[in-house]
Amino acid sequence: MDDFSTLITVIEDWAWVGWLVLIALFLVIEMLTLDMTFLMLSFGGAVGLLSDLVGLPVWAQVIIAGAAAAAFILFLRPPLLQRLSRDEDPTPSNLDALLDLRGVVLQDVTQASGQVKLSNGDTWTARSFDGIPIPQGSHVAVTEISGATAIVHPVTEEDF
Repeated sequence: MDDFSTLITVIEDWAWVGWLVLIALFLVIEMLTLDMTFLMLSFGGAVGLLSDLVGLPVWAQVIIAGAAAAAFILFLRPPLLQRLSRDEDPTPSNLDALLDLRGVVLQDVTQASGQVKLSNGDTWTARSFDGIPIPQGSHVAVTEISGATAIVHPVTEEDF
């Protein structure tokens, strides 16, 4: 029984080192994930460290740190994520920027082949969306991108 009480005493005396290691580990994981979850867990660990410095027993420190981490995740993380994402550029990019882009048919577009010049200046191989041939000079809009081929459908002069 004496060895067990000695072990508990050693754990309580050095718990602050465990909290520091846990906080550092969570911060390193946060730097790799950038999800804010491990940052909130490290804040919970900091609360656990503070409760150790106050002199609470280890079991109370763990409960307090867990409750604090849960509170941080539930109440602090969502507004932080919202604040970080509000400055994102809403302009579509990559393939999303090509959807509904207008263009002119350079070579007749059929179900199997064709070529269009889009309004952004790019020339794409193209296929008809519904299988109906689209003659050269017609105005089209991109419906989807399949590999390196634009799937297009005809549009009227007013829609162009």
